[in-house]
This record gives sequence, structure tokens and C-alpha cells, in this order.
Amino acid sequence: MLAVTDLTIRVGARTLMEDVSFRVAGGDKIGLVGRNGAGKTTLTKVLAGDLLPNEGQVQRSGELGYLPQDPRSGDPEELARTRILDARGLGSLVLGMQEASLEMASDDPDVSERAMRRYGNLTDRFTALGGYAAEAEAASIASNLSLPDRILDQPLKTLSGGQRRRIELARILFSDAETLILDEPTNHLDADSVVWLREFLKGYNGGFIVISHDIELVGETVNRVFYLDANRQVIDVYNMGWKNYLKQREADEERRKKERVNVEKKASQLQLQAARFGAKASKAAAAHQMVARAEKMLSGLEEVRAVDRVAKLRFPTPVPCGRTPLMASNLSKSYGSLEIFTAVDLAIDRGSKVVVLGLNGAGKTTLLRILGGVDKPDTGQLEPGHGLRIGYYAQEHETIDVKRSVLENMMSASPNLTETEARRVLGSFLFTGDDSHKPAGVLSGGEKTRLALAMIVVSGANVLLLDEPTNNLDPASRDEILDALAHYEGAVVLVSHDEGAVEALNPERVLILPDGVEDHWNKDYADLISLA
Repeated sequence: MLAVTDLTIRVGARTLMEDVSFRVAGGDKIGLVGRNGAGKTTLTKVLAGDLLPNEGQVQRSGELGYLPQDPRSGDPEELARTRILDARGLGSLVLGMQEASLEMASDDPDVSERAMRRYGNLTDRFTALGGYAAEAEAASIASNLSLPDRILDQPLKTLSGGQRRRIELARILFSDAETLILDEPTNHLDADSVVWLREFLKGYNGGFIVISHDIELVGETVNRVFYLDANRQVIDVYNMGWKNYLKQREADEERRKKERVNVEKKASQLQLQAARFGAKASKAAAAHQMVARAEKMLSGLEEVRAVDRVAKLRFPTPVPCGRTPLMASNLSKSYGSLEIFTAVDLAIDRGSKVVVLGLNGAGKTTLLRILGGVDKPDTGQLEPGHGLRIGYYAQEHETIDVKRSVLENMMSASPNLTETEARRVLGSFLFTGDDSHKPAGVLSGGEKTRLALAMIVVSGANVLLLDEPTNNLDPASRDEILDALAHYEGAVVLVSHDEGAVEALNPERVLILPDGVEDHWNKDYADLISLA
């Protein structure tokens, strides 16, 4: 299904991994783990054929389904349902059958006859590909990913980033590919959909490689683990399940540390003795042998895994502003005949903390885009208060210009920022050396998250609009975000499925979409976070 031989991947001058070889056979369910920026996403792009390796080769057999982190694929004018069904060649057939069915009612006998023949041919092909049973299967997958008919009947261009990603996930799961490559598949899923996806992957007959910071998903579904360590030079391959992998990794690390301590102690004693012998000409040869032996002992040590670095994050000290830096009144938004929300009123006072709840598709992301000035409402208006400075974190990283470098994006975030200051902040977000010159478009999802947050840090924002800020982050980086949220002094409007993020925010108010109902926060709303 997948055979990787002597693979080397470089990004600029940095070697992400080299001389990597492994096979993925039928039934192999592999968890690809490692810290943000270790190269997981880049590796999956190479495996899927979206990127070429610097050296080595990847051999693929059978159909492969690939879910990247960027959901913007497919014809924007295409219906969501057609996009899913076309994974088995059914979507275009269904549209053709619908068109032929209408033409069959034509008053022109020639048009009607041609339409009947066309309808018959399309129906035969539709039946041969599984027909209505396959269509029902696709509908079931979509429903379990919280994609109702009203979403499936919309063009892709009208859907939010989260909806587009779920459409792509549904398409890939429906494709019945022999091998799946899934990069953070639980992003934008509610709690019920995550549980369903775990069960789907547990029962999947083919093989898959999954990148996920959802520990339960990895723990319950994988039977092999590929680990990209902090040195980013090799892949440790463990032929075991997740729990055994964690135990083995911990045991290996403990063994390496003990061995290093013992060998370093013995080598130090030899070097000390050699120094004493070296003072006497008669024992110079013995001293030389002792030094050589000590060096050999040290060179034979297994490397202790490098300690993973963590981005040190604090949101900016907010610049002074008036009592109510941002007000919104009577906001509404529709896409065609589909009404997203209406009559939303919101006053963001200085230092206030607001969480926005609502089911997927209720308009949470759309509201934040309007508040951030990215989109225009159909009705209503925004009233910026004195000294307003907004820091907007978009879940699909739209605030990042993918054609510009990491450093150029940083410099654009604050007009008074010097290059030295920008590099210092980037360093605290783990962008060091040549990283600052990388095009933002080649960054992984986790790296884009770190860059987008770094841009907010230098902005001096006094109102933060945060749309799923903990997506794509490993546990250590997520902890940093939560701590930063807990200590930020400015106002925050938060959209998140992450219960920990809402708890860290300690909100005063909740806004429920699509009805725009506002209420004081209480613990009863906490049960809705993962479901919303």
C-alpha cells in the first residue's frame, strides 16, 4: 500500500528527516506523533504525493485518501453533496440524472427521447457503482459528521472553513480508499462526531496514518506508532499500540539516561587518571590509551532524546482604550436563501470575556469575521470605540499571507516593530535562524498557529477575537495558550470546542447563536461547549 525507501526531506537548509524507510501494509493503523514543527505534516504531503522528497522514493499501490489541514479544495461552485459523492464517481452522475429527468418532460419529442436514453445510460452506470445504497452510505457519514441536508445542498463557496473540512473528511471516508492519510481529522468536530470517527477508524478495513493531538483517538485506534523526535533526524518506529509505545518510550529514555550517567562517570575517571599519568613521560603512552578509551566509550552512547521546546506565550499588554471599545448592533448574515443569524447585538467592554456558543454552522466563525472587519454584515453595524485595536485569530489562518515570509508577516502585524524585536518574539515562538525566511505557505498547521499568535502578541490588541485557538497544537503548546488566556487583561471573544480554553478564559457572558441570545455565564453552559 505504501513503501518508503531511504527518504530524506529538507526544508531550506534544515533536514527534517533522512534515510527513513518503512512500509504501511493492509491493516496497519499508524499514529504519527511528534511536536509541532517536527515534520509530520510535511511527511504526509510527501506520502500523498503533494510534495517530492529530496532523496529516496515513495511507492503507492491502491487508492489513497488524503485529508490535509487546508480544506480549500474542490470547485467552489460545486454542491457539497456532489463533492462527497464524486469520491466514487457518483456525484456528477446524480446531477446528470436530475438534468435528464427534467429534459424528459420537454414538449420537443427529440429532446425528450435523447433525455430518456441519457437517463437510462446514467442510471446503469449509477447502479454499477453501488447506486442508492452508496448514496445512503454517504448521507450516513455526512450526518455523523454533523453535515445536515441543508449544508449538503449548498455550494462549497458558501460554507465555513470548518464545514469545508468536514465535507472533505466525509468525502475521504466515503471513498473506501485502501489507505487513508488524515492530518488532524478531529479539528472542527463536535463531541458526538469525534466519538463516531473513533469507532469508524477502529472498524476500518484498510490501513491509515493519522496525525492527531486527540490522545483518545490515537489510543483507541492505532496499532503502530511512528514518532518524530525533537532531533527531527529519524523516525522511531514502534510496532505496538499507543499505550505500549508510551511505556516503551519512557523505559527507553530512562535506560539511556542511566547508561549515559554511568558511562560519563567512568570516562571522567579515565580522563582524570590520564591527566595524572600525562605528567610523567614514562606513562604518556598509557595516558593516551586512557583518553582514547574514554572517547570511544562516550561516542558509543545512544543519544538521549532532545528535550522538546515549548513556545513561551503571553498575549500583549493591551493598549489603552475607552470603556466600550467595540459595539455591534442588529447584525445579520445570509448566504443566498440560507439565513445564518439575525439581530445580533453585542457590547464588548474593556476587559470583558465572552464565549460564543452554537452548533456547527450556526455562524460563530462568520460573526467573528464580521467583528474583525473581514466580512460585511447584511444588516446592522459595528461601532468602534475609542482606542480600539483588534487582534483576530482565524481558525483557518487567513490573517497570514502565505506568499510572504514568516518575518514579513510578523513585521506587518505592528507598524512600529523593528526586525530585531520581531526576531526576538519569533524566537520565543520557536522560529529561529533561517525559519524567519521560510514562506508562510510551507508551514504546518501548528506552525501557522504559532505564527498567527506571535502576530497577535506584537499587535498591542485590546480586543482579541479567537476562533478555535487551540486547534493543531500539541498538549504542551495548548497549555501555554490556556495560561496566556487566563492572564490576558484585555477583552476576549472566544469560539472554541475546547472545554479547557473556556475554563481558562473564565467568561462573564455567553452569546448563543444563531438566535443571538446573550446571558450571564454559568456552569450549565459548560456542558454545551464540546457539543456546540
